[in-house]
Amino acid sequence: MGKSFLILFFCIVTLFGQSKKYRIHTVAFYNLENLFDTINDLERNDDEWTPNGIQNWTNEKYRQKLKNLARVLSEIGTPENTNTPTLIGAAEIENRGVLEDLIKESKLQQYDYGIIHFDSPDRRGIDVALLFQKKYFRPTSFSSIPLYIYGDSTAVEKEESKESEEEINTTVGNNRVFTRDQLLVTGFLEQEEVSIIVNHWPSRWGGEEVSGKYREAAGRLNRKIIDSLQQINPNAKIITMGDFNDGPYNKSIKVALGAKAKKGEVPEFGVFNPFEEMFNKGMGTLAFRDSWDIFDQIIISEPLIRPDFASFKFWKAGIFRRSYIVQSSGKYRGYPLRHSLTEVGFSDHFPVYIYLIKEVNSQ
Repeated sequence: MGKSFLILFFCIVTLFGQSKKYRIHTVAFYNLENLFDTINDLERNDDEWTPNGIQNWTNEKYRQKLKNLARVLSEIGTPENTNTPTLIGAAEIENRGVLEDLIKESKLQQYDYGIIHFDSPDRRGIDVALLFQKKYFRPTSFSSIPLYIYGDSTAVEKEESKESEEEINTTVGNNRVFTRDQLLVTGFLEQEEVSIIVNHWPSRWGGEEVSGKYREAAGRLNRKIIDSLQQINPNAKIITMGDFNDGPYNKSIKVALGAKAKKGEVPEFGVFNPFEEMFNKGMGTLAFRDSWDIFDQIIISEPLIRPDFASFKFWKAGIFRRSYIVQSSGKYRGYPLRHSLTEVGFSDHFPVYIYLIKEVNSQ
């Protein structure tokens, strides 16, 4: 099975009744916060992320950022799983090239990650992508699904928000709001078919009242994708993950997508959000004005929470928060340690993850 395929012995009697062996895969999502290279791309709004830009983004800083991110990704899911995540959804990446540089870092290179990425029409040129360990996941289809939304361009004046650096952009002619596409990937996790949707929903520019309708539209598109997969296979195992720019309690998640906080409330063809309970306990993946929220979530379809473990099922979820990715002093003490002009940090978001486990037949 190889050293990176951990067999777990669970001794929690209340959960499994007896000690059993399980295979485990970690599925993670991380907003990489402005993972830009240093090259000035005339087709992207990346001027600030160049050596001559306001971020003074040098090759040395870029390489340090890659090392920082690779360290985080290599440790998500440990110690329960000795392997790095099998599947990693990523957001705020400039292009495929930065991902190719990332997976070549020493902390990740040995795991032989593949990349699925498409360019999105987002004004800043930031995209979403999926990284996958080739020996455990075999993609069979993938597509980039655009989100067509339109708005009043006069109603998106800059307002301080949790994502105040990001602008909602519209065209003069039709007021289309350009944002990230939703990435759909279907493939086989070992011998089991799984579909993954990677998201980075429209920002909160203009405030929640103005921009909320855009994320509700993103939620409806997400639900439409899930419905289409379930029409093909009613037992489809679907994972939708990303930076939703909304908390588990917002209409885009609760109504448009229809996510439930408790397993017992999830109907057939429904979806379960394990991060709502974490939010209710005061946990968070990002902070604004000392208020924590969970914009980064991994939401799963009903077949993944069924009670048997004869095939891969959801075990538990978590927020990855090691001390080295936390601001240790100053005004933002306790916040995610992000990049500044004086320090190459990690991200303004903490990554999230879930475990999928499957019972090993002892016979």
